[in-house]
Amino acid sequence: MEALKIIAQDSMKSETPKFSIGDTVRVHVRITEGEKSRIQMFEGTVIAKKHGGIQETFTVRRVAHGVGVERVFPLHSPSVEKVDVVREGKVRRAKLYYLRDKVGKAAKVKSKF
Repeated sequence: MEALKIIAQDSMKSETPKFSIGDTVRVHVRITEGEKSRIQMFEGTVIAKKHGGIQETFTVRRVAHGVGVERVFPLHSPSVEKVDVVREGKVRRAKLYYLRDKVGKAAKVKSKF
């Protein structure tokens, strides 16, 4: 069991971005297509953070062309290049799953000042 913990510590990223639930983030993801790879950005609101340690994931939601799109990103994955915080949100919940039912302005999160 100790060997697994040591391996997990080695594969974790040294500096993880500081963001919380409700923040609007821009995630830079490395996409590999055949032999070529490129960076694709996905911008949206963080609605959930789960687990901890090496398995930590976060869910980002955005509305594209009237359709809600959610992606789950592993925080310590090598395919996630970096996470930029666009703006900080002010929320009082740990999970923002209720935003799935909201449309338009009602789906916005208040920003911190």
